Amino acid sequence: MCYPMGKRIRKLKKIRIHREGTGTLTYSMAGIVAIALLLHVLEVSPIAFWAFVVIFGTVWAIVLNFYRCPIREFKDDTERVVVAPADGRIVVIEEVEENEYFHDKRLMISIFMSLFNVHANWFPVDGKVKFVNHRDGNYHKAWLPKASEENEHADVMITTPEGEDILCRQIAGAMARRIVTYAKEGEECFIDEHLGFIKLGSRVDVYLPLGSKPCVKMGQSTTGDLTVIAKLP
Repeated sequence: MCYPMGKRIRKLKKIRIHREGTGTLTYSMAGIVAIALLLHVLEVSPIAFWAFVVIFGTVWAIVLNFYRCPIREFKDDTERVVVAPADGRIVVIEEVEENEYFHDKRLMISIFMSLFNVHANWFPVDGKVKFVNHRDGNYHKAWLPKASEENEHADVMITTPEGEDILCRQIAGAMARRIVTYAKEGEECFIDEHLGFIKLGSRVDVYLPLGSKPCVKMGQSTTGDLTVIAKLP
């Protein structure tokens, strides 16, 4: 199977804050400023005033970091390359039985995203979206093995130009309560494009055909859309 890729299409948007966070950041900043002004008008003690500013200013800065939307471009050849779909660290590299779609063994590579990571997700390969499937579920801690199957998750199956089916699974964690998936069935997709977004701590699993060569190690940090995590056979 082959798709007329031509020049690789990149839908890069020159934005620094992810669209999923603009409302949250705007309203929370407005609330912090309003309360700070009220405290100033009420002439509370300087210690109480600055304690409020420092504490809530720090929390807002953490949330701002969470919603960052880095502009990235993978500049190397993408043929048979699998890039990290998320910022985080590698928590699983192992062969597993995948009985929902493939009904055979697959190489699974998992990336855990902490609260301090960017939570935008990228497509791990070039290809065409075969289907998108969202499943409700539990909210176990994202790094636990059972989280992959039991937690709320969204599955995106991608067929590469070489005909390989790659499954990318967005998994909600103990704190995450919303998975956003931009992938649409039947659309062509490319490395450098956003696949979706997960709010708060979470995880992304990638299921690859056996024979794929891992290019990362356990515990290694990854940069979404830039770190090569595997080479397809």
